[in-house]
Amino acid sequence: RSGGRRLLSISDSYNAKQLWDKGFKGEHIKVAIFDTGIDAKHRSFKHIEDRSNWTDEDTLEDRLGHGTFVAGVVAGKHPDCHGFAEEAEIHTFRVFTQRQMSFTSWFLDAFNYAIQTRMNILNLSIGGPDYRDQPFIDKVWEMSANNIIVVSAIGNDGPLWGTLNNPADQPDVIGVGGIDYKFNLAAFSSRGMTTWELPAGYGRVKPDIVAYGKDVPGASIPGACRSLSGTSVASPVVAGAVTLLASTVPIEKRSTHLNPASMKQALVESATRLNGLSIFEQGAGHLNLYGAYEVLTGKAPRVTVFPEHWDLSLEACPYMWPFCTQGMYAGAQPIIINATILNSMAVSSHVVGPVEWLPGEQGECLDVHVEHAPVIWPWSGYLAVFIKIKPECATRRGIATGKVRVTVESPPVYGSSVRRTGEADLSLRVQMIQTPDRRMRILWDHYHNVQYPPGFFPRDNLAHRDFLDWNGDHPHTNFRGLYGKIKEAGYFLEILGEPFTCFDATQYGTLMIVDSEDEFRPEEVEKLRVDVTEKGLSVLVMAEWYEPDVMRKIKFFDDNTQMFWTPQTGGGHVPGLNTLLSSFGVALGSGAFKGPFSLGGHTAQIKSGSAIARWPQGGYLYMQSMQDEGLMTLTSTRKNVEIGVLGLLDVGGLSPGRVAVFTDSSCVDNKESDLSCWWVVEGMLSYTSLAIRPSHLMAAPIHAEFKPEAFQPLPITNPEFELHLYSRAAGPAPQCHAEKRGAAPTAPSGASVAPRSA
Repeated sequence: RSGGRRLLSISDSYNAKQLWDKGFKGEHIKVAIFDTGIDAKHRSFKHIEDRSNWTDEDTLEDRLGHGTFVAGVVAGKHPDCHGFAEEAEIHTFRVFTQRQMSFTSWFLDAFNYAIQTRMNILNLSIGGPDYRDQPFIDKVWEMSANNIIVVSAIGNDGPLWGTLNNPADQPDVIGVGGIDYKFNLAAFSSRGMTTWELPAGYGRVKPDIVAYGKDVPGASIPGACRSLSGTSVASPVVAGAVTLLASTVPIEKRSTHLNPASMKQALVESATRLNGLSIFEQGAGHLNLYGAYEVLTGKAPRVTVFPEHWDLSLEACPYMWPFCTQGMYAGAQPIIINATILNSMAVSSHVVGPVEWLPGEQGECLDVHVEHAPVIWPWSGYLAVFIKIKPECATRRGIATGKVRVTVESPPVYGSSVRRTGEADLSLRVQMIQTPDRRMRILWDHYHNVQYPPGFFPRDNLAHRDFLDWNGDHPHTNFRGLYGKIKEAGYFLEILGEPFTCFDATQYGTLMIVDSEDEFRPEEVEKLRVDVTEKGLSVLVMAEWYEPDVMRKIKFFDDNTQMFWTPQTGGGHVPGLNTLLSSFGVALGSGAFKGPFSLGGHTAQIKSGSAIARWPQGGYLYMQSMQDEGLMTLTSTRKNVEIGVLGLLDVGGLSPGRVAVFTDSSCVDNKESDLSCWWVVEGMLSYTSLAIRPSHLMAAPIHAEFKPEAFQPLPITNPEFELHLYSRAAGPAPQCHAEKRGAAPTAPSGASVAPRSA
């Protein structure tokens, strides 16, 4: 019961009886349940065909109840919690112990067995942030290539954005988010975008689809019913629906018409879009069981693009957030959309010929460049579209439209020598606006943000128990709230996924550097010096803690890799920032500090920030007493220290800009706070972009040179922490995107947008 009312069986909630009445109940479909096991003679199931144990415990039984529940949602027959496909064959793979522990190696062995025993559907109510766990990912790809339809939970890390779990974030996997019975996105459901394409590209749309995931009824160990919540529940809802749908395909057609691509096409093309939610929250929308049946059985194998329609106009919110929050204008950084090619004709195929741009109304104003996967395998590949407004259309207004057309070639069917081709279109609708005054244009440096995986980049708040920083550090993920505030203040924000040598400083009022974890190349340091002193660019920095002894303290032993993990840097990389800011006489020191920062009637809560160690005479420096969190972490000693927290500086030169530095970014990070220091950022932007020091920053600051002995010498990059293994500043400088693409805007490039490709 929920709120005093009896819950319907999940199959009733999706009117599965419509398909049951047609004679489909999951017959001849083999479903793999990767979970906590099941009891051999459980009375809620008709066909428990096989049970296997891959853990270090000597049992096949379910002692937690989760595996039983998941299997019940898929194929249970209890009248009060009936599953979707009671005639399906249940195969349980026990990969979790009673302590809810598991290892990658157990999954790899179990995956091999699933391939060997020719499973049709596989449910994974699990996930994690490590999209670089290559052995695991390779095996998921192998299962898809062997025609196993993998359904996986998108994660329970909501309401934060950039929290998608692997393998649900993979293109070939059906990633499932959760909603409640009032069609609200469940608070726990992870939000997109995918982050493994960053910073050079943009994340893909995930989840693919959403389903009921709150208070869902299913089987219990004793044989009665219980209800559970989570995307680990929404996943078997979709897996059960997929199992039922698979049984509707005639047996003689299953080898050609039933595969991971055809099933995903059926689900996303029939899904019901929900009001008030972004595409990165709901994907295509809510599961439509009967609609998916009509698509699956009514359409032949084909090539499609998901999402097919990209409306970037201002009227397309909230579904197309964030694309709908800002019009496009000449001279801006390219907008990148990252779609997925789905080919249900063949597991392996490739794009042939040039990718075409077919302009519609005012489409000649769009400068379109396309990059795509060199091989579409297994069943899917990326299609990245870079969009800019041509300079000659700088005065144009209104909507520009057009289509990107891709042609995919597949191998011949068995017994034929004729290769097959299919076309798919991606439609664009773009809002063109006047180019804003440079003072209102902000460039966000995302190129120097480095995250887990593959290295150990720690969270910015030392008080947080989860030390991994894995949410992308992007204005559209964990800095989503800050992005919204910047937009409300009337600014236009563009995102830089390339080195500083790739942008024109005269186009922007402020360069924002937030929570950077990397080094800066010498040519970047010199360019910024020139940009600030001669071209009027201002710089706004939000730093993070950096303390080598604390970094050593928080290392941990990882059971999967059987090795100690030591951070590559602190919450941010202060030595890199110091190199960048050295031309202006500005530096930060080692340490981690926390506490309230009050100024002009406002208060912000600093969480694990650094401290300003050098500030030149003539600048403005704001001091505050803060708790030495680094000392507390190392020795459990409480001590307060007076430190520099905020600095403002007018830089001399021919056409000088300004520099503003704040020692913390956690206070504007949605995973750590409620934007308690937006007033600080707003004041810094007024100073850097508009040359206005607002009233709440007028309290008397230190105006003399500041160089306290306590923070000398300045921190340096220590090879011990091996940042160079993950640094984008190491090795040859990358080619700027504008140079790489040359003068052929519609020609496809072999360069990969994503770090992994087949």
